[in-house]
Amino acid sequence: MHAGKRFGGRYELTVPLGTGTMGSVWQAVDRELDRRVAVKIALPERSATSRAERRARFEREARAAARLDHPAITTVHDLGVDEDGTLWMVMQVVEGATLADLLAERGEPFGEQEAAAVAAQLCGGLAVAHRAGLVHRDLKPDNIMVRKDGQVKILDFGLVKLMGDVLARLTATGEGVGNLLCASPELLGGESDLDGRSDLYALGCLLHHMLTGAPPFPPEPPVLLAGRHLHEPPPTPADCGVVVPPSLQELVGRLLAKDRGERPADAAEVYRLLVPHLPGPERAGSAGGRDRPEDARRPFLIPSGPYPMDGRISAGG
Repeated sequence: MHAGKRFGGRYELTVPLGTGTMGSVWQAVDRELDRRVAVKIALPERSATSRAERRARFEREARAAARLDHPAITTVHDLGVDEDGTLWMVMQVVEGATLADLLAERGEPFGEQEAAAVAAQLCGGLAVAHRAGLVHRDLKPDNIMVRKDGQVKILDFGLVKLMGDVLARLTATGEGVGNLLCASPELLGGESDLDGRSDLYALGCLLHHMLTGAPPFPPEPPVLLAGRHLHEPPPTPADCGVVVPPSLQELVGRLLAKDRGERPADAAEVYRLLVPHLPGPERAGSAGGRDRPEDARRPFLIPSGPYPMDGRISAGG
């Protein structure tokens, strides 16, 4: 892949943004509308049968992702297949930093309100996707952008189910540890009936990471990491020397339950349990006096959550 290459006759690649096991992401220019976009390019399959199956699944899931409408979900603009079978998807460009970069740059955990604000915004997007029958499967710090105004954006809806095709190989060969960092036990166990609670487990990993500064299980060789997700009880924030309100610690523990039946029922329930830990509207505009451009507390407003809330939000969970 190279700068200047066009997809669909209109999306001209300009700058590579990242490369992963499944392909690459480029910044591009939509020459018809004269706007910047992001183009995600999946590597082609060698087998003709695999190509046909993958293309059908890609198009079905990408179209479903394109129908999602929520501030926390990156908008899908277009998709297609190149002459050599390369699958591509065009999405909005999100300015800001990944959650992974923010965690690494600050070198310290997020505060209670900031972590809750990120998690609550993610719940809003997940609730919409789960109602549409989509499970992300690969929520991790690298797949979450925090814009400079504090809006959180989930990346990669529409391509992530393809990760299931390579999960066993990644685990066996030691590649792609990032793809296992927040993987649920049922995903690692190869269960075919995944539902939104798999994403809630990943959300628990993210919330633990934000509150403590580290994921619940260290990113060791994938086989060991997968085994910990499957069998080892996760540490609590208190085990990591971090003091958080008991209700928030209990929520993290429920999200990280090995048995998905013991997790919250859906993202809306998680949102309601996060409400008592969110910054109040009177503080959301000032970020508590801090001048951190990606402070996710700053723009947070309760209407960003799952809708409808059935009037239960005032009860504080």
